[in-house]
Order: sequence, then C-alpha cells, then structure tokens
Amino acid sequence: MFQNNDSSFMDQIQKKANVKPDDLFKLANSVSNTNLQDEAAVRQLIAQVAKLANKPVSKEKEDQIVEAITKNNMPMDFASLAKMFNKK
Repeated sequence: MFQNNDSSFMDQIQKKANVKPDDLFKLANSVSNTNLQDEAAVRQLIAQVAKLANKPVSKEKEDQIVEAITKNNMPMDFASLAKMFNKK
C-alpha cells in the first residue's frame, strides 16, 4: 500500500505525534468533505485534530484558526503555518 518514502514519512509522524496512519487518513478524508466556509464545520474539524493530536486548543487560538480558514487567509507554506500555530 505504501511506498518506502510514504511508509517512512508515516512512521515519523506516528513517532513524533503519536498518531496512527489510519487515523490520519480518516482525518484527511473528513477534511476533503468539509465545507471550509462553514464556521461550525471548521470548529468541529479543529476539535477532531486537537483530539487526534492530544493537544488542547485555546478558545483564542481556535477563533484565530477559524477566521483564517473561513476567510481563506490560511498561509500555505510550513514556516508561516508554524509561526501562526506557535504564537502565544
């Protein structure tokens, strides 16, 4: 099912985030079926990701993420995303 590079990548994610590959695929599937303009749907998606990663998301951070996604202002490069998520 996986190629060597894919398997290695998934192994790294599982080690670092303690997230099973099957759970990631389920999440990816739900994202592809989510209306990212619908605030309630985006909040539900954020809750799913937080639960999967076992990381709490503050109300303030959730509001920032929801606004960025629903207004299509999400940065598309990893450096900008990391900066956004690491703001205190």
